[in-house]
Amino acid sequence: MSAQPQEPRAQRRRAPIAITVGAVAVLVIAFFAFAGIYADVLWYDQLGFLSVLTTEWVARIVLFLIGFLAMAVPVWASIQIAYRTRPVYAKLNSQLDRYQEVFEPLRRLAMYGIPAVLGIFAGVSASSRWELTLAWLNRTPFGTTDPQFGFDVGFFVFELPFYRSIVGFASAVVLLSVLLVIATNYLYGALRVSGREVVISKSARIQIAVTAGLYLLLQAVSIWLDQYATVTETGSLITGASYTDVNATIPGRGILAAIAAVVAVLFFITAIIGRWRLPLVGTALLVVSSLLIGSLYPWVVQRFQVDPSARSLEEPYIQRNIDLTRDAYGVADVEEIPFEAKTNAEPGALRADAATTASIRLMDPLVIGPAFQQLEQFRQYYQFPSALDVDRYEIDGNVQDTVVAVRDVNLSGLGDAETWFNSHLVYTHGYGLVAAAGNQRSVDGQPVFLQSGIPSSGALGDFQPRVYFGESSPPYSIVGAPKDAKPIELDYPSGTEGADQTQTTFEGQGGPKLDNAFTKLVYALKFQSEQIFLSDQVTTDSQILYDRDPVERVQKVAPYLTLDSDSYPSVVDGKIVWIVDGYTLSDQYPYSNKVSMSDAIADSETQAPTLAFDEVNYIRNSVKATVDAYDGTVTLYAWDDEDPILQTWQKIFPTTIEPMSKMSGDLISHVRYPSDLFKVQREVLGRYHVTEAVPFYSREDAWTTPKDPTAEAGSTLLQPPYYLTMQMPGQDDPSYSLYSTFIPEARGEQSRNVLRGYLAVDSDAGSSNGERADGYGKLRLLTLPEDDNVPGPGQVQAKFNSDPTVSQSLNLLKQGQSNVINGNLLTVPVGGGLLYVQPVYVESTGNTSYPLLQKVLVAFGDQIAFQDTLDLALDVLFGGDSGADAGDNEVDPGAEPAPPAEGEEPATPETPSGEVQALLNQASQALKNKQAALTEGDWAAYGAADAQLAEIIAKLLQLTSDQ
Repeated sequence: MSAQPQEPRAQRRRAPIAITVGAVAVLVIAFFAFAGIYADVLWYDQLGFLSVLTTEWVARIVLFLIGFLAMAVPVWASIQIAYRTRPVYAKLNSQLDRYQEVFEPLRRLAMYGIPAVLGIFAGVSASSRWELTLAWLNRTPFGTTDPQFGFDVGFFVFELPFYRSIVGFASAVVLLSVLLVIATNYLYGALRVSGREVVISKSARIQIAVTAGLYLLLQAVSIWLDQYATVTETGSLITGASYTDVNATIPGRGILAAIAAVVAVLFFITAIIGRWRLPLVGTALLVVSSLLIGSLYPWVVQRFQVDPSARSLEEPYIQRNIDLTRDAYGVADVEEIPFEAKTNAEPGALRADAATTASIRLMDPLVIGPAFQQLEQFRQYYQFPSALDVDRYEIDGNVQDTVVAVRDVNLSGLGDAETWFNSHLVYTHGYGLVAAAGNQRSVDGQPVFLQSGIPSSGALGDFQPRVYFGESSPPYSIVGAPKDAKPIELDYPSGTEGADQTQTTFEGQGGPKLDNAFTKLVYALKFQSEQIFLSDQVTTDSQILYDRDPVERVQKVAPYLTLDSDSYPSVVDGKIVWIVDGYTLSDQYPYSNKVSMSDAIADSETQAPTLAFDEVNYIRNSVKATVDAYDGTVTLYAWDDEDPILQTWQKIFPTTIEPMSKMSGDLISHVRYPSDLFKVQREVLGRYHVTEAVPFYSREDAWTTPKDPTAEAGSTLLQPPYYLTMQMPGQDDPSYSLYSTFIPEARGEQSRNVLRGYLAVDSDAGSSNGERADGYGKLRLLTLPEDDNVPGPGQVQAKFNSDPTVSQSLNLLKQGQSNVINGNLLTVPVGGGLLYVQPVYVESTGNTSYPLLQKVLVAFGDQIAFQDTLDLALDVLFGGDSGADAGDNEVDPGAEPAPPAEGEEPATPETPSGEVQALLNQASQALKNKQAALTEGDWAAYGAADAQLAEIIAKLLQLTSDQ
């Protein structure tokens, strides 16, 4: 008996404990959330972009409150009105009585809880539209009108999406309200169903009718706005309003909007007179009208009027699509140049293209990464990326194309030494930028480094070599120390045996300061590492560096930009900076064809990324961003200040974007035309190089980008565009350019792999402070005649692979457990035609091997050559003398220079005259022809080659005797 009253007392004792534990848990969770928020504030504030974070937060909070109230208040009011106007003495059936008994204890909670829960969901949905809302509030006109309605393009980009989202939100609020009103009235007897009869009280009738009328009125507005959306919708033929849309769909939507408005008025009348017949008939009429006017009539027009005469009827609308698509993608001013490509390799053909020939790149940035790793890594805690970058530098007055990469830190290379102390306090940064000449090779096929070594030295001059912010930097590092403290950060290894190390201390402002216990605790929680709080090496002078990837840093401070998939390092004004291209995009440009950006930029070099903004029909390279590799400083420059979308975001974040006038000439000399933009443009120009509606409709001259001929068999990956210094027809001098080729669009399973177009863009922005070169961004499209079967990349690669002489040489190279790697197949417009160049690398199968450039394949028309150097291959291809020197013209792979005797100066070899060199090259080729004929047992060819060799030797003897 005595144990019974103890149980309630025990429960009472446990209740405060449970409340205390719950409160503590809530406080811990809240502190974790606060720590993350506070860390974000510190990060943005240190970088100087706190306004970006606060603007976003304020916009999200305001929109959340608006969305919460806009949903919760009408829903709550609807339920309250329905409950307060319920019939007091309504006769309820037994089932409703049971429902009321169950619901009544929860009524107050439901009446406030349901609106609150719906309001939270609505607030979250509204807050996610902060970019759309701010863009609408700060919208900028485009200055271009659409051809259908005569509105400024900004209406479709900024206003129409906002208005449609508002109407959609309001429709959801009213729809939920009417459903809850019906449920409440039914529960309390204001709405009863008795057999086939529906009995409804006056108050319920008024409320339901008014709410339904509001919903239909919103639908009328929605349908009215939908007619404007026809110019941005993608149909079966084009994006934009076609003949059927203009003559059936748009008028039909106007009629349906008017009908919906009339039906809404009928519901309002019902609220007054109490008769449901008219609104119900009107609703049925609206449904029937939507089927007849909205669906059937456009189908009839399309099937029986448009389809039989589609080409003539659709012509003006196709022309709209062509013109506005070319405007939206920035290709309206592409210069089309008819190009009668020569296919005969005549001696001296490259004389007029000597500068282009000398700049042809032999080092493939996707192949020679292991060479950088083996030759320039030095220690296991350094690394290079597998895919290198291409840049250019002015060296000794000449612009030199280079292959570049930074030597970044690699914590996984520490092995057992990868402790917290080493990973976050000692090995904090990479060291140096390595650059190799793109058009040169050493005697044994290695890259010729222009900048290399530790400490860094070379032709690029003195610069800050430390890389604290890179693509592979550690998740976080703690740097900085008191002035009198002994440095602990590894700077670089030194000493003849490599046993010594040079230490350094970070001296910049690269991250939030850990200058108090609270900040240390915040970051200990953020990175779940108690050592941040406990370590005696973390002092009041320490900084914590994180979010160090350059693309990630730019994305955080400019969330409105879509960034290029390839950032690249450059030495600019005495420091290494990462250059990142930013795009402003839209999918609401009227009449512009929509393209999947992730598909357009995917090729053998870039895998298809996951993009938040994938389908686009407007793109501008509006921002050039830089990230300082030493201190992480992010600077945004307005590269296209005429872009209305960028102007809109400059109004929203007025202090975050610098004008182009503040860019130094050194920086401008390293910016380039971005590859992702170029890929999107080549995707568009595959069809939209045709500027007339009739041939466009017939698709009689549609092109596509060829598959990468060096990819694995069966691969569908496209050939990427390549950066080269070259002179296009129409240019006075060579310039740094980006190019791609076109072949005919596939008809059936395969496409004819012949060239139809060659697209190049001038990527040289000049080198003047704050000024962009006039030619930058100029697109030139060489169009080849239909009857001119210049081989495409696929055909050339197949010819290389099937040629007996090439195959025999490659088989010899493969002996001794070696792999042969085909480099990028370049296409260069020289000699009045198109020259193909492909470096061939040989790599041993050993663990420490790396590719060595051993051969070069070249082709011009149907003729090919395969030699040890590009210079020799071009001479062989063009009848013994190409007329120009390639970048590797000084390399003689067959010669090993003997070291000079002690105390003796090395002799300078005498360079043979041009005529003698040409005869020597011809003799070398004749010898190879003799050997090939002997191998195949072709005695006639053997005799011809022998006679040719004798003739060449006689000429050589005569020349040398004359000298």
